[in-house]
Amino acid sequence: MEVIPAIDLRGGYAVRLLQGDYAQETRYHDDPVALAQHWAQRGAPRLHLVDLDGARAGYPVQLELVRRVIRAVDIPVQVGGGVRSDDAVRMLLQAGADRVIVGTLAVDQPDAAEAIFRKYGAQVALALDVKSGRAATAGWQSVSETPYLQFAQEMARRGAQRIIFTQVERDGTLQGVAFEPLIDLLRAVSVPVIASGGVRDAGDLTALRALAQSTLLEGVIVGKALYEGALGDDCWQAFG
Repeated sequence: MEVIPAIDLRGGYAVRLLQGDYAQETRYHDDPVALAQHWAQRGAPRLHLVDLDGARAGYPVQLELVRRVIRAVDIPVQVGGGVRSDDAVRMLLQAGADRVIVGTLAVDQPDAAEAIFRKYGAQVALALDVKSGRAATAGWQSVSETPYLQFAQEMARRGAQRIIFTQVERDGTLQGVAFEPLIDLLRAVSVPVIASGGVRDAGDLTALRALAQSTLLEGVIVGKALYEGALGDDCWQAFG
């Protein structure tokens, strides 16, 4: 199981939001490039990089900063935020992203998302951001009508080869992972899943690692627990 540190970009800084609320931002680092290098030097297996400005705008806003982060490290970087076209996917892959994450496009334009899944294969992952049991879109500012399990199954049928599952209500709260929705997803689809949202401490990672041994849970993204010191900066080695 990969334990993946998250770096969320807003206004050129590394920040964290509470439950996706842009009004509740905590700035953690003034230099995202240096932060990425730190996690890489500490042995992180990959980075999860999100352009929060892009998620709101609907297109990659911080492409140059994303490019600088990718060039500064020698580990894979998966990138999301505002990826709502084939052009955006292509630009991020050309910038060096190992994997590009598509979310809102899959809800709003499933046929376009399917074309991207079929074209790029494992280079693209589905962002399944869930709020009140449904897929959240547009930087988590809107919620679709489709139940998340139904949506996940449809996207898997349409060619999504990997799902990054974020529990929005838990994100940035340190309340712990809600395991039941995650387990339901793992039972509903037959593609690898990366969990995100609410990781509190080593106990959560222990439970997730145990779950990964018998399911297609492939990894977990850690954010606030890492930045607040609830997890050590070698947690990916202890639990990977």
